[in-house]
Amino acid sequence: MKIFVLLGSIFALIGVAAGAYGAHGLPDHLGDDMVGYWQTAVQYQMYHALALFGAAWLHSQTEAISALVAGWCFAAGILVFSGSLYILVLTGSRGLGAVTPVGGLAMMVGWLGCILAALKLGST
Repeated sequence: MKIFVLLGSIFALIGVAAGAYGAHGLPDHLGDDMVGYWQTAVQYQMYHALALFGAAWLHSQTEAISALVAGWCFAAGILVFSGSLYILVLTGSRGLGAVTPVGGLAMMVGWLGCILAALKLGST
């Protein structure tokens, strides 16, 4: 799935840039909690950017709908989970804090989709 490889590559590129910004560009006056939120956002973004490659591979091997669901859930999870944490750190606004777990749930559904697709490996 070309779209998942592209999205994974874009999210990984942004993740590296965000990680560098977090290490070198975030204001020194931010508390440890905010720096921790940023690091968590980058970490989960990078894991799930790579997971998009896995979803693409699983779909290429099985043509399972669950692999497609996994890829879209990973992409949505990155946007919602990591995106809401980035916004929290950059703006101080905790208004999006309630949606952060929705992004995490999307990521978990993505992993469930990978499990289901993996069960089809070798059976097609």
